[in-house]
Amino acid sequence: MHTNALTLLLVQLIVIIGLSRLIGRGARWLGQPLVIAEVVAGILLGPSLLGWVAPGAMEWLFPASSMPVLKMLSQVGLVLFMFLIGLELDPKLLKGRGHASVAISHTSIIVPFALGAGAAALWLYRSLSDPAVPFSSFVLFMGVAMSITAFPVLARILTERGLLQSKVGTVAIACAAVDDVTAWCLLAFVVSIVRASSLADAALTTVFAMLYIGFVLVVVRPFLARLGARVASREGLTQNVVAGTLVLLLVSAWVTELIGIHALFGAFLFGAVIPKEGGLAEALAERLEDVAVVLLLPVFFAFSGLRTQIGLLDSVEAWMTCGVIILLACVGKFGGSTVAARLTGMGWREAGAVGVLMNTRGLMELIVLNLGLDLGVISPQLFTMMVLMALVTTFITTPLLRWFYPTEELTRDRLAPVTTLEAGPAPYSVLMCVSHGQAGPGMASLARALVGGERAQLHALHLVPPERASLRPDAERSPPAEGALAPLLGRAEKLGLAVRPLSFVSAEPAADILRTAQARRADLVLLGWHKPLFSQTVLGGTVHEVMEAASGTVAVLVDRGLSDVKRVLVPFIGSSHDRAALGLARRLMRQSGAEVTVLHVTSDLGGGGARAQVEELFPSEEGGVRLKVVRHAVPDEAALEEARHGYDLVVVGLGAQWGLEDRLFGLHRERIVRDAPGSLLVVCHPEAAPAVEVAAAEREESSSGAMPARS
Repeated sequence: MHTNALTLLLVQLIVIIGLSRLIGRGARWLGQPLVIAEVVAGILLGPSLLGWVAPGAMEWLFPASSMPVLKMLSQVGLVLFMFLIGLELDPKLLKGRGHASVAISHTSIIVPFALGAGAAALWLYRSLSDPAVPFSSFVLFMGVAMSITAFPVLARILTERGLLQSKVGTVAIACAAVDDVTAWCLLAFVVSIVRASSLADAALTTVFAMLYIGFVLVVVRPFLARLGARVASREGLTQNVVAGTLVLLLVSAWVTELIGIHALFGAFLFGAVIPKEGGLAEALAERLEDVAVVLLLPVFFAFSGLRTQIGLLDSVEAWMTCGVIILLACVGKFGGSTVAARLTGMGWREAGAVGVLMNTRGLMELIVLNLGLDLGVISPQLFTMMVLMALVTTFITTPLLRWFYPTEELTRDRLAPVTTLEAGPAPYSVLMCVSHGQAGPGMASLARALVGGERAQLHALHLVPPERASLRPDAERSPPAEGALAPLLGRAEKLGLAVRPLSFVSAEPAADILRTAQARRADLVLLGWHKPLFSQTVLGGTVHEVMEAASGTVAVLVDRGLSDVKRVLVPFIGSSHDRAALGLARRLMRQSGAEVTVLHVTSDLGGGGARAQVEELFPSEEGGVRLKVVRHAVPDEAALEEARHGYDLVVVGLGAQWGLEDRLFGLHRERIVRDAPGSLLVVCHPEAAPAVEVAAAEREESSSGAMPARS
């Protein structure tokens, strides 16, 4: 018994999106863009794997009767996606880069176009094309298919690698923008020729297309500019504005489909003419991106995968042909772009990086190939070869780019170390890492208590996920005060703190936090916390990775409304993490006058040396410290019992005795985190570097009589 059409579609969407995201985790781990995972997921669901291993399952999941629905859904997704690509194409990307960009981009189209068309004319048409396909249509289509660059994939790779504002990045993104426009114009021309029944019809289609482009530029663009100004100055992006924009988008797609150059060209053109100033383009992208990219685009990849039949490459000759196509594609794009970039004055390393980036094909290639298959220009066998070519050229981009531009060099360029010109000890430095706005205010309050009135360096870091990256230049992006750092900066301003915001795109948050901490010479890395979705611990994932690799003190703030730090509890047994917790408590006492209670938990098993450590760090002549000794078999229970006596902050060292261990996956509960009534600060200090900072501070204080700069 088969399910009805709606039930089947829902099951298909669940499988497609779930598998895409699952493989996406692996792709991200390998440093690959998500598009690789989505293409692979589509191929796995098609005849190349699922149809080969379990043909019955594939027939049940993707019966032939469901293909028209999937195709239409994927086409709607592509229309929205091409509109988003048009939105991202900002003419300002070309400012100051005209000569180099035009030279490189035109070379990177002409050379692969010539190679693709030449191979098609001399070899591929005879061996892989149906004689019914017009020779000119096949040759022109293969030339265009070879000359595509994936603008969106290239942009994501640049933002993830932090290259967008570099010389290589600015040239590559400008070239890709010119490439995109030129290639889509060529493709529209080729489609018009393929669809036309005669040369006169093709000429007429071209004339109508030029007239429509002129109408959009002369009439529609000024109207959209006025709409953008209205949105920026008045009510913002309302549902009526979104509805009107979507209607115009669909009309544009319908007109170009009617003309004969495909609906995707109309969607791309409409997105490209929307003004990038005033926030209209950014707001529209924010509203539509998740639906198009997360829900509808994977359907297109699955549909492409269902049409990709690797089993058709059933001979050595077929695989050799596929290898030659991949080689020609790389020679044309990489070779042409690299030589052109070198001739414009770039060094060989930079020119090579531009060539690698321009060789990225990804999603745009798949769109073109599906068009060719739909129009009957290419056969299923050649379609499969070209899909493999798109996969290989996209997959090799990131590793080759890492070879041309090592991560360490990028980090040095982006995060220049802070130099202290003043004489004397370096100021106390705190790096506050904010993943979402809710964690900010508590961090600002804690920072105020840690530094008091002394000279300090406070940095607030927000790492942007690659999928939320913007292509706009740094100067034109929304300031940090309007994003995740806004609550922290607002509270800091009220407290009179000078905090330097820092935000950039990161695909490796833990590594970038550690690199930033090293560059900023942070004495303390302060991480925010939010309740995990699946795990039971705050010390998994990124937190675990930071704690494991950090060379200095790391603390995780579990904020439950921290606004003032007057009473502090430090559970203590004697580990290096406990000593680091005591060091922070001592700083809180010195800088903000907090009353510190050190809870020394002992058992019948020993722990007698801990009291001496407490007395060493907090000399008896200092006020504001109370040492409380309790005997308890379960330390975290003793700490929880004491924490219920009205403390503003519990500062606890990492360790199994408190039920706190840094774990990658976090499959156990942390009672002290879950049940503590107030805010909690979990402190980790590297075992290889015992907490000698406090002892050094003691020596400095005794010799100078001044308060130590570090504790």
